[in-house]
Amino acid sequence: MTRSPSPARTRRPRAPRRTLLRRILRAAALTLALLLGLALLLVLLLRWVNPPYSMYMFSEAAGPIAPSLRRHWQPVHELPVHVPLAVIAAEDQRFPLHGGFDWQSMQEAVNEYRQGRRLRGASTISQQTAKNLFLWHGRSLARKSLEAGFTVAIEALWPKARILEVYLNLAEWGPGVFGIDSAARYHFGITARELSREQAALLAAVLPNPKVYSPTRPSETVRNRARWIERQMSQLGPGWLEPLDLAREGHPGSGWPPPAASR
Repeated sequence: MTRSPSPARTRRPRAPRRTLLRRILRAAALTLALLLGLALLLVLLLRWVNPPYSMYMFSEAAGPIAPSLRRHWQPVHELPVHVPLAVIAAEDQRFPLHGGFDWQSMQEAVNEYRQGRRLRGASTISQQTAKNLFLWHGRSLARKSLEAGFTVAIEALWPKARILEVYLNLAEWGPGVFGIDSAARYHFGITARELSREQAALLAAVLPNPKVYSPTRPSETVRNRARWIERQMSQLGPGWLEPLDLAREGHPGSGWPPPAASR
């Protein structure tokens, strides 16, 4: 007695909704990977190419005071030692040491807030560079997350000296005034390479709110902050900048290398 052939198994058709969902997720993952790759490529390119403007400058262009996009890019190694030292003393004293995030300052800010003091920012120069160059200003979780990602990228792909140079050239130093050289010309009528120690401290003192504070008509708050910055500069000393290797392309008369580095 011969056995009859068993009927062929038929595949169940996939649920159309599940198939569509998988396609959407796959397309989203590919798009995200592409955007991430392009972002990393842009960050790598800007290690050597000076950005002519930033996203923050674009956002300010829509405001009542349009920034000047015509700026002279100021190489950091051509500046006198006290200019970058003043900014680091004011904004991020552990900049030569941390990897983009100053966890110690963050903890100190949290502790001060718990003690009833006003919550202060603990953004590093690296974070501010990422924010100014690539992003819009705001406090949303999405922007903060992107800022963290770009901070990790520039710390991984740029030397510290490059981060500081981009920061100095993109930071706002007055209403519509962007870049350290533009700031020196606008406020003091000189180039950034001619800034004195006192002038550098005054410029650094207005960085928290350059639209309100002025280095040429300093309020008592600005004067006190500038004096504090100069004291911090003296305590840190030029040797504090040694890890940044700012002297790599120094030239006679620039003040590089600092005395501590030339021993």
